[in-house]
Amino acid sequence: MKDIQELILPEDVRYSDDHEWAKVEGATVKIGISDYAQDQLGDVVFVELPEVGDSFEAGDEFGTIESVKAVSELYLPLGGEVVAVNEELEGAPELLNQDPYSSWIIEVKANDVQDLENLLDRDAYLGILKGE
Repeated sequence: MKDIQELILPEDVRYSDDHEWAKVEGATVKIGISDYAQDQLGDVVFVELPEVGDSFEAGDEFGTIESVKAVSELYLPLGGEVVAVNEELEGAPELLNQDPYSSWIIEVKANDVQDLENLLDRDAYLGILKGE
């Protein structure tokens, strides 16, 4: 496992305390898991994705991720409708280990983009990881 200082934590995304990230791209928001999450999970072997058109509220479980260590739930950091799923993950879930920020999981049309303000910036997320 990586030391805290080895983690890749981009500043252009927002983080949930459940270790998902969210990044606004035009009219939608891409959602994925943080470098910390993929590191803790170990080798990812399967990702259960929702259907395009599914709607969720902030904090709802929207799928699961299975690794050689465990099965973990994925929680949506902001409410919205799923407009795309990363179908590459169905055949190559290990992409989440290789680059968790390029390998987004879902894309949503947010109910309220202002919900991003409730998420953590890089420094606040790093503080949580450090136990501050």
